[in-house]
Amino acid sequence: MSTAARTGRAAPVLSPRGLPRLERTLVMGIVNVTPDSFSDGGRWFDPDRALAHGFALLEEGADILDVGGESTRPGATRPPVEEELRRVLPVVRALAAAGAKVSVDTMRAEVAARAVEAGAALVNDVSGGLADPAMLPLMARAGTPCVLMHWRGHSAGMQAHAVYDDVVTDVVDELRARVEAAVDAGIPPDCLVVDPGLGFAKRAEHNWRLLGRLREVTAALGRPVLVGAARKTFLGHLLRDPETGRPRPAHLRDAATSAVSVLAAAQGAWCVRVHDVASTADAVRVTARWSLENAPETAAGAPVLRGAQL
Repeated sequence: MSTAARTGRAAPVLSPRGLPRLERTLVMGIVNVTPDSFSDGGRWFDPDRALAHGFALLEEGADILDVGGESTRPGATRPPVEEELRRVLPVVRALAAAGAKVSVDTMRAEVAARAVEAGAALVNDVSGGLADPAMLPLMARAGTPCVLMHWRGHSAGMQAHAVYDDVVTDVVDELRARVEAAVDAGIPPDCLVVDPGLGFAKRAEHNWRLLGRLREVTAALGRPVLVGAARKTFLGHLLRDPETGRPRPAHLRDAATSAVSVLAAAQGAWCVRVHDVASTADAVRVTARWSLENAPETAAGAPVLRGAQL
């Protein structure tokens, strides 16, 4: 009998170099150090409050903290690089010094480089290295794992690019090209994570289709997959008020986000990126245990693990 079967736990999820390798999908807690986030409206913009929030997320069960100083909500304008550095570096430095695994959410090579120097263990580039041509060479030199997200343009105009023949095929092909570009730049394959980019140049039907076929994305790319659905607009529209037709407000979308996290974990996601860590930490543990119970057995009697265990 396998260790997983004896302990009632799932097999380790594929994880990039230097990051946690656990027997379940990881939970990435969001620390927005911005004044204009769509989800929390600048609540953690002050560095001290951002730090307190980060430590609270760790207590709730976050495996990684994702610190970002640039809002990527639709229509957002970009801050100057000096302002982005001012926002994120003190928070990254303090959280990393306290022992947290910290990711920096940035599209700028200079911010990524300074954050890695300050202790960041992961660079989460929502542009997949397209926004700054210096990003991939920098990551190759740094040797730090990085997330390459599917991206078709900056927030101000990205929804104009939400046109696909088949969204799953197109996203896989475009992410594969980013992985190849990263490897050609010198980044080891085991340092790469991919993200299908829910909500980025995608309409609601595109997001749902990607979620429904997430296993195909994982299998086609062969890299750990990060899923970020936290409080996004497509959830608000699904849960709109039946009387007024108004979308549900962002801060009331956490239960729906947890449901998406379960669906992602059951299809092999490496990590889910969320605001509400406590409920998601419970959800991914339940999913891992359920997946173990529902795994088929081999001829030798050991379970063949799938979904959250890949």
